[in-house]
Amino acid sequence: MIIDNTVEKHPFNDYAYYNNREISWLAFNERVLEEAEDESNPLLERLKFLAIFSSNLDEFFMVRVAGLQDQVRAGFNKPENKAGLTPKEQLNRIASITKQLVSRQMKIYKELIEKQLPNHGISLVKYAELSIAQKKELQKQFEEEIFPVLTPIAVDAYRPFPILLSKTMNILVMIEDNQDDIVEQNKIAIVQVPSVLKRFIQVSTEDGSFVAVLLEDVIIEHISKLFHGYHVKHANPFRITRNADLTIHEEGARDLLIEIEKELKKRKWGAVSRLEVKVSEIKPKLLNYLLDELEILPEDVYKIDGPLDVTFLFSYIKIFEGKYMNLFYEPFIPQPPLDIASDEDIFAKVQKQDLFFHHPYESFQPIIDFIEKAADDPSVLAIKQTLYRVSGNSPVILALKRAAENGKQVTVLVELKARFDEENNVQWAKELEKAGCLVIYGMHNLKTHSKITLVVRRRNNRIEQYVHLGTGNYNDQTARVYTDMGMITANKKIGSDATQFFNFLSGYTDKPNYDKLVVSPYDIRDKFISLIDEEMEYHQAFQNGHIKLKMNSLTDKDLILKLYEASSVGVKVDLIVRGTCCLLPQIPGVSENITVISIVGRFLEHSRIYWFHRNGASRLYLSSADMMTRNMVKRVEILFPVLFPPIKKRVMEILDLELRDTVKARVQDENGKYHFKDKSEGEVDSQQILLERSLKYIPEE
Repeated sequence: MIIDNTVEKHPFNDYAYYNNREISWLAFNERVLEEAEDESNPLLERLKFLAIFSSNLDEFFMVRVAGLQDQVRAGFNKPENKAGLTPKEQLNRIASITKQLVSRQMKIYKELIEKQLPNHGISLVKYAELSIAQKKELQKQFEEEIFPVLTPIAVDAYRPFPILLSKTMNILVMIEDNQDDIVEQNKIAIVQVPSVLKRFIQVSTEDGSFVAVLLEDVIIEHISKLFHGYHVKHANPFRITRNADLTIHEEGARDLLIEIEKELKKRKWGAVSRLEVKVSEIKPKLLNYLLDELEILPEDVYKIDGPLDVTFLFSYIKIFEGKYMNLFYEPFIPQPPLDIASDEDIFAKVQKQDLFFHHPYESFQPIIDFIEKAADDPSVLAIKQTLYRVSGNSPVILALKRAAENGKQVTVLVELKARFDEENNVQWAKELEKAGCLVIYGMHNLKTHSKITLVVRRRNNRIEQYVHLGTGNYNDQTARVYTDMGMITANKKIGSDATQFFNFLSGYTDKPNYDKLVVSPYDIRDKFISLIDEEMEYHQAFQNGHIKLKMNSLTDKDLILKLYEASSVGVKVDLIVRGTCCLLPQIPGVSENITVISIVGRFLEHSRIYWFHRNGASRLYLSSADMMTRNMVKRVEILFPVLFPPIKKRVMEILDLELRDTVKARVQDENGKYHFKDKSEGEVDSQQILLERSLKYIPEE
């Protein structure tokens, strides 16, 4: 099929053939909400999905919505290049869909909190529902523990409306002077709900059941104690979300670390992108006051029929762990990897074969062990590693610091621009430098999102290179809930590529010619296009073209166009896209040979797998990159081949199992809507099956 090189003239460049990125993301968050509705999930796990839904939405408004609002304020009204919606049109649709979803979220919340949890002796109640004894208990607690932390902030000519932090809960208070006869002399004050205190307060019960009340309800009940001599007319909780995208001026930055530290201080001043208020409690006059002070429009207001910010449910359900086992998923401990026993020497084993790891079904500990052993092994000369997001008390960081202290050459690329981890990564960079590591911050105008570790070791007077490559971060905490794949290899060509990769990141050199690794920007996209073109050629010759791809998001238009081309000539394309998917499947003549499913379940599907049939001589790759434009042109990413046949077989068993999922998989139709799969041929829960297999590996029949 001969296609004009320009996207504009491409026959599949039609707005009707694409999902809008933001609307598609909201469809993903709706799938998260469906998990909260799913009665087959344990009760407290359903509450966790409500919290995840809210946490996702916060980030969406801080970044994606805030960016669109900036465009509208700047007078930019050009349609985006896929679905053809202007920024204003996108904001209108986002607001409409989000308000429907939040309304649905609150219905689920009330059903679970008010009706179902009390059946298990767990209650989160309104203040008015407490007994007299419980109210007295809370009054004492307020006076002794809450009142000293509160700071009422008057708003007048001398004390302007304060700069409120994003995602904090505040109470807008309208008061009047008891000594003033003028009715209109209302005054305004702000009381911040302290984030240092728990959002819920437990009270004593005679029967031993768990009863708690929200912190803001207790504060509002006693708020008059903050305003002696005044009468409190109204006290309304509200919450704001601010634009959290950093504007980093890399061009003139002499030291990126210092530049990012300066920008982090400005983040709290970002424009307000959303105001949340309780649906029935705030008076129109007070709401208009907030709109003026926060400089937002009425369409940016979200009236919540329930508590604001239900991310508190993360900490709420945590207190029941170990006590209400029937209300949680059955406990699961990540198992030792199939490829290496705990008592085996990892360096000796890798000399014999590549090692494969599938998290969280298999433990992340061997990856930590690999770095820790390298840190202490006298034969190891150097360790080089990229870090994007790590845990709070990271054993990986501790191992790298120890390696430097042991005299090894340690080079660490810490990506300072990892969104919402900037502050943590600045701190890690400083700690690593103090320990003697050579720390680099990435590349000019690019984020380094690759997941790679290189260990250089001398054995029998020969230099050996061991490389770990993965689809997920070096984060031992998220490795318990994110599905990711990794591999350790002593393949000489990959080792040579890894050496060139780190030299390219740290020094001045032309872009290397890699042998096995494919590195973005641009090269990964070019490789994908080449592989799809080859698959079309194989299909023309043998009529068995087949592509199977799994990723988090699919937004890159060049790649979508190429997949449409493949489909239009008969190549079968099976996609697993957990989140945003701008490709529309099942359009006659365009994408009728493409299927798209999304799996949302207990674990966050995070691995990226790319398989091309090639008439049986298949190619299989894993990657840190999604098929998103940012991954293709704005990030340093690695696409790496799976060369060891047993590993290739395992990865394909996993991928094919997930494609057959009928329990947690939703199928996207030609209108961009997602529906649960037909279960008439049986139920296949891929995550549950992989859990069971990890206890004792069972190969595919």
